[in-house]
Amino acid sequence: MDKVAVSLTHEQALIEYDPKVARAEDLLQTLKDIGYTISDPRKLRPYDEDERALVRERRRFLIALGASIAAMGLVGYPISSRWFPLCVFSIASLVAFSFVVLRGYSVRVTVAGSALFAAFGTGIYALQLRGVFGSTTPWIACALALILIFGVGRHIVRMAFMALRRGILNQHVLVEFGAFAGLAGGLVGLAFHPPNYPTVAFFSVAVMVLTYHIFSEWLSLIVKTRSSQAVKKLLDLEPDVAHVVRNGKEVDVPFDKVRVGDLVRIRPGERVSVDGVVESGESNVDESLVTGEPRLIEKRPEDQTISGSLNGHGTLLVRATVVGDESFLRQVIRSVEDARALKPGLLHLVDRVLKIYTPVVLLTALGATSFWLLFPLLTGSSPDLQRAMFAGLSVLVMGYPCAVGISAPLSIVRGAGEAAERGVLMRTGEAFQALRRVRRVVFDKTGTLTEGRPALRRIIPLASSEQELLAVAAAVEASSEHPLARAVVEEAFNRGIALAEVQGFEAVLGKGVKARLRDASLMVGSPTFVEAQGIEVAAHRGTISELESQGLTVIAVARNSTLLGLLALGDALRPDATETVRRLHALGIRTSLITGDNEQAARHFARSAGIEDVHARVLPAEKAAIIRKLQEISRVAMVGDGINDAPALMQADVGIAFGSGADIAIESADVIILNQRLAAVLDAYEVSRYSYRKIVQNVSLAFLFNGIGIPAAATGLVHPIWGMVAMATSVTAIFINSLWGHGAYFFEAIKTVGHAPQAPSPAPQALSGARA
Repeated sequence: MDKVAVSLTHEQALIEYDPKVARAEDLLQTLKDIGYTISDPRKLRPYDEDERALVRERRRFLIALGASIAAMGLVGYPISSRWFPLCVFSIASLVAFSFVVLRGYSVRVTVAGSALFAAFGTGIYALQLRGVFGSTTPWIACALALILIFGVGRHIVRMAFMALRRGILNQHVLVEFGAFAGLAGGLVGLAFHPPNYPTVAFFSVAVMVLTYHIFSEWLSLIVKTRSSQAVKKLLDLEPDVAHVVRNGKEVDVPFDKVRVGDLVRIRPGERVSVDGVVESGESNVDESLVTGEPRLIEKRPEDQTISGSLNGHGTLLVRATVVGDESFLRQVIRSVEDARALKPGLLHLVDRVLKIYTPVVLLTALGATSFWLLFPLLTGSSPDLQRAMFAGLSVLVMGYPCAVGISAPLSIVRGAGEAAERGVLMRTGEAFQALRRVRRVVFDKTGTLTEGRPALRRIIPLASSEQELLAVAAAVEASSEHPLARAVVEEAFNRGIALAEVQGFEAVLGKGVKARLRDASLMVGSPTFVEAQGIEVAAHRGTISELESQGLTVIAVARNSTLLGLLALGDALRPDATETVRRLHALGIRTSLITGDNEQAARHFARSAGIEDVHARVLPAEKAAIIRKLQEISRVAMVGDGINDAPALMQADVGIAFGSGADIAIESADVIILNQRLAAVLDAYEVSRYSYRKIVQNVSLAFLFNGIGIPAAATGLVHPIWGMVAMATSVTAIFINSLWGHGAYFFEAIKTVGHAPQAPSPAPQALSGARA
């Protein structure tokens, strides 16, 4: 399959593709032909590009808005005319839109700008009533129409033309038919001066059609530009330089210049820069990039390292065995890119409607024109040229459903605000349409289905009381920095146990710790470590195995030669995990668990949550492959929080990440859970369904006006000003339907324009560790 991913703004396409695939090249050429510039997203500052596009579209709309207000003022029907209230209503609605758009600035600018637009429209209208413009009025209106069509909106003309060349009838085509119909109607008036002909009104309609379309483009862009930057986040994990040791000296070498066989020094706290083998040094390394488990893995000479993992407190000297595109981190990056390229496209409701609606409007306009030319001949009369032209043009003018373009963005903005109140961030417009159709939800384990942090789960005293066992263990572990040690000490503090001060503390890397308390020798660590010190453990192997089968890490506590007891530490299901899975099943949505952890732990937590489909020991690229397999049957949502979940989150129809997760997981997701409740998955699903209902309602309202207007226009008796009124009324109705009671959601979204949105800051994650 061609690996081609396209993220479109109005004048730019961000492309990721395989240049060796011929059809990919064809797609690029097509996009260039219809007016898009092609850019490599890795060479852009994405947020800056997005915000520049938004500011540019806002500026276009404000220019178009001023032109529309001027055009309506030039219509200038007298106060005594029946058309006067309609003109005032249309101008007032345009001024209201100026207030909406200017909310991205300060309150002072918003009020002043709106007042200026109102004064501008009133002034033009007043001057027109006094006859100041005289015979130049239609020429001024014509100039405004030409500026809008071939100046401010020339990109729309270009895209409509290229779409027509390929036989595509989309919204760009429809809006240009409406605009050019208004322009043609006005030019007929300028050329032939028919009596009582609405020349200025025709030009004004052309201006307003484009103005509303530019507004819809801007709203859509607000939704589209809040997109993911997953690949950029992954690339940030790669260091700019590697510390290479050559001839006994350490030199900083650009990362891309590291070669197989080079010795690379990894300092404490740094990312491991290469896949390789440890030559010397010892350290604990967090390999959650691979396993998804925030677990410290002991690294010693001859052990393998994986690029992208995080080094602990020791220094490692690693001999590179894999570099460049074959490194593990680059493979994960490629998996994310592939997942983005292979992600199924979504055909929007509006697009489906327009595929049928657009040809119907064009055929109706042609039919109305032909009817008034041919019907009089059948009755023995002369063809009614003016009525035929008036009918055809009016159908095209009335046929453009300007409110349709804003129906989906407004519903999405409303839904996004409602989701945010429930602690859910809906990042993409596609998420609103895709989530409601999901029939399977796939969960990662650690940090997603579970709490993602170690805690003391069981205390098993053998030769002491529970209180004494915990007191001894916590006293020894108080001097350790190991995450499991911190969990033991935290539990002792929670129980109000005073800790004695030990002497002779000694940590044995990856195994356990030793200390002395007065005359007693104390040991805390893995059962294997304690047994190696001569303590009898064999009698309790059954208990230890049972605890480990539950995904717990067992620590033995000994004093002198006596085993005092066992402590079982580990993760636990989120409090609402079981109920969330049950409710998903009740909705007919199936569930799966995918994890890099071992089979035993995976099945234990899946069984506890009520999940039957389990995939364990799965690498990042394999997660995306499993998601693709599941997508052959149904729509899939993936819920995760780790770096290793990024390809699967990108591949899924809807990616859902926890805000406390890794940056790359957050950036790869369509939906982000901010409140740490797993049940927020259900909230997002409900918001998706509600938002889609709103979209359907809005589209129905939009086409209701056109459904009434088109047959009326086909009679050839509808004045163009009714087209203006229909536009203003339908857009206003959709605004009210979408934002009733929740207008703040929309204004908050408007305020972000010109300011790069920030993804939720991930909360610090404690690393847990197992002792061999």
